[in-house]
Amino acid sequence: MTVESDIAALASASRERVVIGFAGPPGAGKTTLARRVLAHAAETLGPDAVGYLPMDGFHLSDDVLDALGRRDRKGAPDTFDAAGFVALLHRVVAAESDVYAPDFDHTMGEPIAARLVIPASARLVVAEGNYLGLDEPEWNMVRPLLTRLYYVDAETGVRRRRLLTRHIAAGKTPEQAARWIDTVDEPNAARVASTREVADAVIDASTETGTPPAG
Repeated sequence: MTVESDIAALASASRERVVIGFAGPPGAGKTTLARRVLAHAAETLGPDAVGYLPMDGFHLSDDVLDALGRRDRKGAPDTFDAAGFVALLHRVVAAESDVYAPDFDHTMGEPIAARLVIPASARLVVAEGNYLGLDEPEWNMVRPLLTRLYYVDAETGVRRRRLLTRHIAAGKTPEQAARWIDTVDEPNAARVASTREVADAVIDASTETGTPPAG
């Protein structure tokens, strides 16, 4: 059984809303997998039965990061509105009404308010982001709210290639992108690695295409 079909079956059988989390280091493939799971669930359960909650939507804006002196390490745990993410996740779990959630534009490098809607009818909500399993203040309130947490990982070389492509597409030179990976992304990846043990399952998403195996 694939990850997609397993999660769709879980949501189909549950009487309560299922909230799945995908955590893991930068460039592991969390977003790609989350969107694949959502597409499969939409086909299986119906488009009004799914919702998407990306942690990246809770990035602090560049202006705020500049004011805080944190822009040079954007992507670290304290460059997000963790409390805001937890508060909105509580509303998602309650499933009492439509919930509007922010998204993130990787080309602009900025969050976009209320671009996503998680309908009250959603039986499955997929949350994804680096720090969903992190045992630090605010972030440590996320894991208890999730029905299941997957840790998505990939070989270091694969992650770095993906990150290099992403950063260049966002406007960095190859040299700037490589330096950012070394000084920001990889230290964050090492921090995220500690959350692997709290996941229900680990997914190897090293392959560029196809469905990654669970285990």
